Amino acid sequence: MYSDDFLKRIPKTDLHCHLDGSIRLSTLIDLAQEQGVTLPSYTVDGLKDLVFKPAYNNLEEYLECFAYTTAVLRNAKALERVAYELAVDQFDIGCRYFEVRFAPQLNAIPGELSIEQVILAVNDGLQRAIKEYNAKPEVASGDEPEYCAGIVLCAMRMFTADMSPYYKNFWEVHQHETAKRIYGLASVALVATAGKLRDAVDVPIVALDIAGAEAGFPASDHKEAFELAHKKFFFKTVHAGEGYGPESIFQAITDCHAERIGHGFHLFNTDHFSNPNRTMESRQLYINRLIQYMATMRICIEVCVTSNLQTIPGTTLADHPIKRMLDNKMAITLCSDNTTVSSTDVLKELKMTVDAFQLTPQQLKDISITGFKRSFMHKDYVLKRRYVRKVIDFYERLEREYWINASSSS
Repeated sequence: MYSDDFLKRIPKTDLHCHLDGSIRLSTLIDLAQEQGVTLPSYTVDGLKDLVFKPAYNNLEEYLECFAYTTAVLRNAKALERVAYELAVDQFDIGCRYFEVRFAPQLNAIPGELSIEQVILAVNDGLQRAIKEYNAKPEVASGDEPEYCAGIVLCAMRMFTADMSPYYKNFWEVHQHETAKRIYGLASVALVATAGKLRDAVDVPIVALDIAGAEAGFPASDHKEAFELAHKKFFFKTVHAGEGYGPESIFQAITDCHAERIGHGFHLFNTDHFSNPNRTMESRQLYINRLIQYMATMRICIEVCVTSNLQTIPGTTLADHPIKRMLDNKMAITLCSDNTTVSSTDVLKELKMTVDAFQLTPQQLKDISITGFKRSFMHKDYVLKRRYVRKVIDFYERLEREYWINASSSS
């Protein structure tokens, strides 16, 4: 229905992309050799065979990849390089705007590399790529939309002392607190640091997220941090409905003020409820009301199809709820999640979804433009609206060039 060239050229976003899951394998090898970090293999093919696979047996195997990537991202030079290369890779497939997310607590080393230095290094890489791509004649002339990026900081739903030097230090300092209290305190500390850094040097830190194991580690543990983020005018997105059900999504919206939801895979799942005595009728009513609220409030779902297929056992492409999300007129956008760990990118996600669900021209356009509209772009709102209008105009120009008629589809 759509040529590969058309899908590549249309302006796209990636609003859910993890830095430590999107490192080039050649770069991982270089950095590991430079830093003396042990890898299972020092060839790209070897890493693909042993670690970064096309498919995984379970979530645990999927998450093992991050132990290797995080290990090489604990100095500013490496962080700047990986952020720059990720931006280049995104821009090369037609991504005009993306938000990179990461947990700086996993990278920081007390006394050597601060949370602030981690964030600044990532931003340096992003800005270097943005400057290069916006210097292209078609962009600099104003003929095409510019390239932009934002930073989303991830707090962790749970963490252990051995996950990073920063977390080891944090556990030692708060050794008399309960685990749940420690998780929340670390999130509060992250928001406080982010607020000061954003205000001091205007770094495009646009939102707070919580990532990590969902079942058993509720968003409510981080309520204080998200209240603080809310008061500091940060946007909020929360991983929810990936490892648990509709109640987790509801909690993200109510306790964390989430304006977007990461994944949302189990939104329609009547089996994933905390109270086993709740009737099927009441579960369905709960889901229906949640859907209506999210659709009306345009709470956008960051859909990561490939990642879901890899981490949710027994899932097939036909099982994915994206079709039901579209049928309910929900705000959705396609995202990569982790370009390296999931062996994908937004262009691949788009092609796969178009083919599997026979997206109409209007659906394709809506998904593409929704990413820009529901982005947390670090611009004055008036400038953002002007930018989105330019994106739409460019998209429609490409539709005419490729004889795509979105207005004729529902």
